[in-house]
Amino acid sequence: MNINLVGAALLATGLAAGGYAVGQGLQKLSAANRSVNVKGLAEKEVAADLVIWPITYVEAGNDLAALYARIEQNNKAIGAFLAANQLGDAQVSSAPPKLSDYEAEGGERRAYRYRAEVVVTVRSNKTDAVKAGIQRSGELVKQGIVFANYAAQPEFVFTGLNRIKPELIAEATRNARTAAEQFAQDSGSAVGGIRNANQGLISISDRDAGTPDVKVVRVVTTLEYALR
Repeated sequence: MNINLVGAALLATGLAAGGYAVGQGLQKLSAANRSVNVKGLAEKEVAADLVIWPITYVEAGNDLAALYARIEQNNKAIGAFLAANQLGDAQVSSAPPKLSDYEAEGGERRAYRYRAEVVVTVRSNKTDAVKAGIQRSGELVKQGIVFANYAAQPEFVFTGLNRIKPELIAEATRNARTAAEQFAQDSGSAVGGIRNANQGLISISDRDAGTPDVKVVRVVTTLEYALR
C-alpha cells in the first residue's frame, strides 16, 4: 500500500474525529450559555409614619422690638395650639425671621416699615393628629396669626422601608421566576438557577394627589436565569 495514501487516510480520520469533538463542544457551550433576563415587580401600600408641617406666618410693624415681641407671642400661641391638638410632644423648631426693611430698601412708602416672615416647623409621627390640626388651623388665624404661604403643604414621609424591603424583594423575585417559567415553556426549555440578580429600582410615591399620607412602595428586580 502506498504509504502516502495511508497517511492521508489517517489524517482525514483524525480531522473528522476532531471536527466532531469540536462540534459537540460548541453545542454544549451554546446550551450552557442559554439564559433569559426577566424583571419582577412588587408593590405595597403603606401609611406615612412621619409628617413635616411648615407653619409660615407674617408680622408687620414700625418698631422692631414690638415686632419681635409679637413673633414670640405668636410662637407661644402655636405651641399651645399644638398641645391642644394632641401634638404637644411634636418636634417644633422656629427659623430666624426673614426680615424686610422697606425704608432701607428704598421702595415705595408703606404703612409698615418692617415685615417679618416666620416659619415654624412641626415634625411628628402622629399623622392623623397633624391632619386634624391642619383642618383646625383657622383657630390660629382667629388669634391674629396671618399665614403667609398657603401653598406650603405638609410633607408625609414613610421611614420603614428597611422593614418591608425583604418581603417585597422576595415577592418581586417570585414574580420574575414566574415570567421566566412562562418564557421557558413557550420556548420548550426549563428554568435553571439564577445567574445574575439586580435589585434594581426602589421607589416610594404618593398613592394619588389627594392622599399624600398613603404611599406606594415599588420594588423592581432584574434576574438572569439559566435555561436547559
